[in-house]
Amino acid sequence: MNKKVVTLAGVALTAMSLAACGNSGKNKASGDLNVTLKANPVTLDPAKTIETPSTSMQVQSFEGLLKYDKNNKVVLGEAASQPTVTNDGKTWTFNLKKGLKWSNGDEVTAQDYVASMRHWADPKTKSQAADKVSNLENYDQVAKGSAPTSSLGVKALGKYKVQFNFAKKQPTVNVRNNFAANLKPVNHKVLAKEGSKYGSSSSKAVYNGPFKVTNWNGGSDDEWSYVKNEHYYGKKNVHMKKVNVQVTKDNNTAQNLFKSGKVQETAVTADYVKGNKGNKELHTSLMATQYYLYFNGQNELTKNENFRQAVNYAFNNNQLAKKVLQDGSVGATGWVPEGDMKNPKTGEDFAKEAGHLQKQNKQKAQSYWKAAQKDLGKKQMTLNLLADNTDDQKQVAEYLQSTLQKQFKGLKVEVTTLPHAQHVSRDFAGKFELNLTDWNSSVPDASDFLSLLKTGNKVNFTNNTDEKLDNLLNEANDGTKSASERYKLLQQANKQVHTNADGVPMYTAAQAHLVSKHVTGLNYGPFNTVAQYQYAQWKK
Repeated sequence: MNKKVVTLAGVALTAMSLAACGNSGKNKASGDLNVTLKANPVTLDPAKTIETPSTSMQVQSFEGLLKYDKNNKVVLGEAASQPTVTNDGKTWTFNLKKGLKWSNGDEVTAQDYVASMRHWADPKTKSQAADKVSNLENYDQVAKGSAPTSSLGVKALGKYKVQFNFAKKQPTVNVRNNFAANLKPVNHKVLAKEGSKYGSSSSKAVYNGPFKVTNWNGGSDDEWSYVKNEHYYGKKNVHMKKVNVQVTKDNNTAQNLFKSGKVQETAVTADYVKGNKGNKELHTSLMATQYYLYFNGQNELTKNENFRQAVNYAFNNNQLAKKVLQDGSVGATGWVPEGDMKNPKTGEDFAKEAGHLQKQNKQKAQSYWKAAQKDLGKKQMTLNLLADNTDDQKQVAEYLQSTLQKQFKGLKVEVTTLPHAQHVSRDFAGKFELNLTDWNSSVPDASDFLSLLKTGNKVNFTNNTDEKLDNLLNEANDGTKSASERYKLLQQANKQVHTNADGVPMYTAAQAHLVSKHVTGLNYGPFNTVAQYQYAQWKK
């Protein structure tokens, strides 16, 4: 879960009353922008970030060599110019802008990028997001501890030049998006000083982005601020002096805060979206986020292939999206969502070209369920379903629970909902039986979704192994294939994912926000799903 995403749905206030009131923009005089977040961030360490709340904090406070502009296009960040690409596409060399500073006044240097990449790959870091640097030369040996971090494919060529050496040729669009979305530097002095505590609170990090984080004391903290970073090279284009954030898990509370003008941006629920399609303060869009139902490969029932296939055929994803979520989310037709990757020859959408691979079939579901009962010698079975404790995820979990219990006589499904951070912890510990979770991609490439089930991937929560899938993905990503050859291999891998049913794709998530009519500059895109407050400003 590169970035665990909070989506929409739940119980809202009366839509008409909210729409009528609008947002007063009471903070205009002070210059402060007040916003909400639906879950608690976990860390300020980019190397340990896998979920959206932490990403949201870091988007405001860190900047890489490339970044997203206000229209979600990849542009120059700390790089002085576009990279020089050599060695048949395997070597990328960047020159840094001169005069870059951290929020404590230290100079940003090439060594800060080197230290960051090594920190990601170092097995001592225990990074759950190390796949973002896994394409660098010698990564496998470094990650296993059999080679020093200094052998990783990144080096400083002087104080202001940094070079990245990839083990294989990479698709250009993937590399650029990875630099923009993920590969941020760390102040190597602060990292050395704080060690494993780096990023555990706002005082345990320094910042090179538009804002510095203040008054965040760790994962249970519900309030903090982004304060304009006076050392940021682009500070003259940052209009908000301060952004105050509060974690607001209750939808009614968040919408009341917006209605009263106490916040100027907040995520909203499906009920609100349904009743307010003409509201000019409402902004909706699909994300590059797919929700899945995972099976624990170590559990007696969920590792049973007949049971997995039974569940695989049980759901009507369109019904889930249109009748339960009702927020613009789309029922999944396959493992890879629509809008992710395109055929390099024809421009056809990857998911559309693959066809409808995920279909409800009640007859097949019943047949597989009876086979599972026979395999296990049981007529009555109980399972636990793990989900986030947000309103939308509770509703989806209830739909899954109801559907499974109605279709499979003798099956009882219990639901456990937890705060986001606790859910993530149990994901990685494998402490679940059925697991409703998601993946938010930062690159327009089907491999990013398909690799979720690859052997050895830290976010392969099923712990299952599919050798055929592994081989197809390895061949597609070996750096020797043309774009068309690679695309065909990924389509084959996509079909293979559906063969074993290690997980069930459920829906592509939408996001909706209320943004005050007094604020401009906030945009949301499929691969950059959090607001960038550096572009926000009060309307004149």
